[in-house]
Amino acid sequence: MTDVIQVTKRESTGTAATRRLRRDGHVPAVLYGHGEANEHLAVPSAQVKGLLRHHSKTVQLAGDVDETALVSDMQWDPLGIEVLHMDLIRVNLKEKVELGVPIVLHGEAVGVREGGMLLENVHEVEIRCSAGSIPDHLVLEVAELGVGEHKTAGDLTLPEGVELVTDGDVVIAHIEAQRDEEIAEAGDALAEPEVISKGSGEAEE
Repeated sequence: MTDVIQVTKRESTGTAATRRLRRDGHVPAVLYGHGEANEHLAVPSAQVKGLLRHHSKTVQLAGDVDETALVSDMQWDPLGIEVLHMDLIRVNLKEKVELGVPIVLHGEAVGVREGGMLLENVHEVEIRCSAGSIPDHLVLEVAELGVGEHKTAGDLTLPEGVELVTDGDVVIAHIEAQRDEEIAEAGDALAEPEVISKGSGEAEE
């Protein structure tokens, strides 16, 4: 289901105005596309957090603007905690769009049970589908993956109507055997006795 967010038009777009907007609990955004003029908008921070929780890709704008839009980009603060700015692209739900979606690994790999390490090389891939059928994520089954084996983008489970844009030969995840020194270090750490030091205030016998 497409999330609905309330937006208001921004009259001022300078740095000072943007800071005031964020202090007042809003995130600045720009709506563009379809050959129409850009709209400078303000979105309540609480609703932006809702989009993140729902992993929403498309949104229905309400309030000062009545449009369906694709969330094309979010700019974050240096700590990656707060969204500082959003880019929105006008779309209709039937038109084809290209965008990146995250990958979720599913299953306990055989190679991990054998002592190997599961490494994820790529965390998202590019897909093409209608704006109204964008998946939250794509699933990659790794249960049967053994040591020295890998899975590629072509092994992803794609919902109906979703096309893979990323090259199907791109390696998404693989199982790597642990090196001898890593195994030895792990064994040494387990075998090392616990050392208890006396506090500075204790008298020695």
